[in-house]
Amino acid sequence: MNEDESPTTWCPSGEAHAPEAVVLGVRSAQEGRVVYLADPVPASQVLGDVPEGVEPRRILRFASHCVTNCVNRRGDDCTLVERVLATPRAAGTTVPRCHLRTMCQWWSQSGVEACRRCPAVSTRHRADDELAELIADPTTTREQLNAWIAAET
Repeated sequence: MNEDESPTTWCPSGEAHAPEAVVLGVRSAQEGRVVYLADPVPASQVLGDVPEGVEPRRILRFASHCVTNCVNRRGDDCTLVERVLATPRAAGTTVPRCHLRTMCQWWSQSGVEACRRCPAVSTRHRADDELAELIADPTTTREQLNAWIAAET
């Protein structure tokens, strides 16, 4: 890397088919939370093993490079992690072990609180999960999230 290049940051909610994509973790059937892999596995090695008709992002979390043309990008910041952080953290959540952390956009932008919420993030969610829809939508404002959360509690 020369002096003009900055290190690549990674998105923990990345694209499965990006050339550099790795599997970050596997979605647990019990809670729907991500169970992180100890070491990265190239996505290209596992995508062929996902049963036909199953959307890979329903069962796996992928990480790939953050890209400047991402709909969740605002300057150098990720607005997705901002929306994730606007939601209440489940009690007793711990910081998972994660091989991505030192290169992670969410970590560099928001620190440990992003890590505590990361296991609950679903790249693909059920159509009836209104909160997940709001979080995933780049046009959702903090005020909209707060209003939804207030209405649900």
